Amino acid sequence: MRRYGKHTDEDDIRSRPNRKGNRPRTHIRPKHEDAAEGMVLTVDRGRLTCLVDGRAVTAMKARELGRKAAVVGDRVALVGDLSGTKDTLARIVRIEPRASVLRRTADDDDPYERVVVANADQLAIVTALADPEPRPRLIDRCLVAAYDGGLEPLLVLTKSDLAPPDKLLELYGDLDIPYVVTSRDELENGDAAERVRAHLRGRITAFVGHSGVGKTTLVNALVPQDRRRSTGHVNAVTGRGRHTTTSALALPLSGEDEWVVDTPGVRSFGLAHIDPSRVINAFPDLVPGTEGCPRACGHDEQDCALDAWVAEGHADPARLYSLRRLLATRDRREGD
Repeated sequence: MRRYGKHTDEDDIRSRPNRKGNRPRTHIRPKHEDAAEGMVLTVDRGRLTCLVDGRAVTAMKARELGRKAAVVGDRVALVGDLSGTKDTLARIVRIEPRASVLRRTADDDDPYERVVVANADQLAIVTALADPEPRPRLIDRCLVAAYDGGLEPLLVLTKSDLAPPDKLLELYGDLDIPYVVTSRDELENGDAAERVRAHLRGRITAFVGHSGVGKTTLVNALVPQDRRRSTGHVNAVTGRGRHTTTSALALPLSGEDEWVVDTPGVRSFGLAHIDPSRVINAFPDLVPGTEGCPRACGHDEQDCALDAWVAEGHADPARLYSLRRLLATRDRREGD
């Protein structure tokens, strides 16, 4: 047993960190100006795989970040072992400001919002025209989340060999949303991937859809096998099969700034966090008409100034109807 006497120094004294009586802790955080830049590719049980100078690096969040979480698509600063070799671990010491955020809540009465993807430019909403039947209410909710988070929407309609797309496209015609219609044969032979890829150039695109619509099949077709093998370390860390149900995963396309983010299949898309004042920004032709609205107007209320403004011929009434239909998804369940 160690004995302490007159010849002891600070190296002989055992202290337990984070206990009262120790030296005071400082709130000054290191700047880590020499930290390397990276992008979060996937998150799995506290371990994050980041792309750093072309290498897949496993990292964990530094304690100094507190409860702030990094998500797929985040631009981060890392220190530590950045070699990317097996059993090495780096630390994420900074999360850069986000250009866009796709968020959802578990349900409409759940106040806790979950960030699905950060810094995506586009949200591809994948839905089947049959088997399973399309769910317009879920599409509406995804559109609202895209508009609220600063992402441009893209509709990808699959299985057109089972049902025509006309009725569903008519429902969203006044929103001027770009779309791609594909069949099962086109998904299998690669034609669907080529037409979808034309909308992905130079962008980070998050794919969302409920189970059975062909979302992951499409993502697999979009990412060539040789590119997928180059990120084999990512797959080894997360497990491709496990990812398809529990975790988002960023996969590279041909260009340096082109990424596909495959997200888990969704059963619902809660909108408890949505601010109506941000959704209206997706309707620039209606924004001038809101100047006469009362403070905190939800734009679907009786005294909303948009009614008179549209009636005067400043905008298409169908556009106002589309806005209010989307805003109403906050108050309606998907099965209503």
